[in-house]
Amino acid sequence: MSLAVPSSTEFPTLSREGLVYLDTAATSQTVRPALEAMDRYYETYRASIHRGIYAIATEATDAYELARERVARFTHSTVGETVFTKNATEAINRVAYSWGRANVGPDDLVVISQMEHHANIVPWQLLGCRLAYIPMGDDGVLDLDAYDALLEQSPKLVAVAHVSNVVGTINPVAEITRRAHAAGAVVLVDGAQAAPHLVIDVQDLDCDFYVLSSHKMFGPTGTGVLYGRKNLLEAMPPYQGGGDMIANVTFEKTLYNQVPYKFEAGTPNIAGVAGFGAAIDYLSSIDRQAALAHEDDVLAYATARVREIPGSRIIGEARHKTGVLSFLIEGVHPHDAGTILDQQGIAVRTGQHCAQPVMDKFCIPATIRASLGIYNTRQDIDALVQGLQKVREVFA
Repeated sequence: MSLAVPSSTEFPTLSREGLVYLDTAATSQTVRPALEAMDRYYETYRASIHRGIYAIATEATDAYELARERVARFTHSTVGETVFTKNATEAINRVAYSWGRANVGPDDLVVISQMEHHANIVPWQLLGCRLAYIPMGDDGVLDLDAYDALLEQSPKLVAVAHVSNVVGTINPVAEITRRAHAAGAVVLVDGAQAAPHLVIDVQDLDCDFYVLSSHKMFGPTGTGVLYGRKNLLEAMPPYQGGGDMIANVTFEKTLYNQVPYKFEAGTPNIAGVAGFGAAIDYLSSIDRQAALAHEDDVLAYATARVREIPGSRIIGEARHKTGVLSFLIEGVHPHDAGTILDQQGIAVRTGQHCAQPVMDKFCIPATIRASLGIYNTRQDIDALVQGLQKVREVFA
């Protein structure tokens, strides 16, 4: 399949002269329909939701709830299992605080992986439970034999990334979930890096929780999603108290609203959710298989071109990966490389990528990370390689 690469008219920031954007794993560019949806909210039906009975309040509520329906279809879940958050990080923290405090004690075990983002490490540390990780090999692939050994300790929860933000590995989360459930564990999947690239079907994955971030999916910042099995959400206490998450309030007692609303206290990011819904529409309108094939082609091309650079070292070479190429250039600190690339208009991420344990695994301080979206091309990679040659000249 082939894909018509989106133009800069669809992603306005990409029209900036001289810009080569290779940092989609940090935040994707925002598609124009999402920007227009947010503008429509602010310009034509600016009002709060779920409260007013006047026309524009109804329009705002409809836009917000329509976005929820779009997300539910996108994840193959239901609206009653779709909770809006401000990002994937908050979604994980909601599970840790609400489900975790009710179900995980100090002596209980939570299993994560060695490739997790800090957002899927620190909340479990704050929970005060025992924490263990599934190790990965030098190729960036998780050791499932070691995982089985951890499951013999009867963990309460397994929390893993669907796709690593550093090495790009696509983890076999359906199999990880199957084994976890057989051991009696609940499963949370961090899908922040997967959702822009892969088809997400929580029924097929059979996970108990799945988290997303709009700003990784061509939508605005400040909006995310927690999918949770309805029976688990219904049993969980609220994460925060306030307006809209209640059914009845007296000074003696409060009755909570039904899910998902009991987890959405206060006035939410209405414009952001409207924009997120438009971004979901955009993602749903394209041929996802063709898009993934295009991204994989650009990634393979980037891998081959970077490997040709003398002194290069690629970090993580799993057979099944997507969207991310992390690497080093011998004798050059990643931050210095990033600065020189920026002077040439090439935007890459350098550092630990909020995944310091991955750096510790490979005994390195940081990496250069080029991460891809559907708008990237082989020409972008040629510019990157040309920029890296300049880096080598400076440090020769």
